[in-house]
Amino acid sequence: MVQIETARTETPRQKPTPGNLGFGRHFSDHMFRMEYRDGAWISPRIEPYGAFVALEPAASAIHYAQSIFEGFKAFRQANGEVAIFRPDAHAARFTRSAKRLCIPPVPEELLVAACRQLVSLDADWVPREEGASLYLRPVIFATESFLGVRPATRYQLVVMTSPVGAYYAEGFAPVRILVERRQVRAAPGGLGDVKTAANYAASLQAAMAAKEAGY
Repeated sequence: MVQIETARTETPRQKPTPGNLGFGRHFSDHMFRMEYRDGAWISPRIEPYGAFVALEPAASAIHYAQSIFEGFKAFRQANGEVAIFRPDAHAARFTRSAKRLCIPPVPEELLVAACRQLVSLDADWVPREEGASLYLRPVIFATESFLGVRPATRYQLVVMTSPVGAYYAEGFAPVRILVERRQVRAAPGGLGDVKTAANYAASLQAAMAAKEAGY
């Protein structure tokens, strides 16, 4: 098993108050990071949540959308313990997404171990209120600085966590949905079966139009 170094924060972040979670607005004290260069994933570590300070303007992810992510949750159990829902399945899908975008896959057992260690460290961030959870967001993006259409040779992996409630403002009540037939996010041979940044960007215009129409 790969050793994951841990540096604890000296300035804990303010936790949201119960009933004020929303979705994706609050982030926990720590994150997992690792880099890919010279043909290998290196330096797995957990460190305080913070901004990137060395991303160049020509980073490939900015220009060519070579970026993937995952999303899954950890739940507080009735006995107070914390369980992550199907991390193995999400790690496998992360691998499929990586291969589709020519990104070197992260060893799945390492990703799962990192997520478990990260959640264990920030266990106090797992909400106790009904219907809430701690959302895990692994993301890989290309960091090599160049302009040209080819797979990058350098990448960054980050896993952050966020205490969340319901995704929609209506909570867990039914929502009005509009079926869009003109704009297509997923097409045969496309990216619809993997979680890429470009995949979700393609949905934004249709989503805005639906919202303006009252859906």
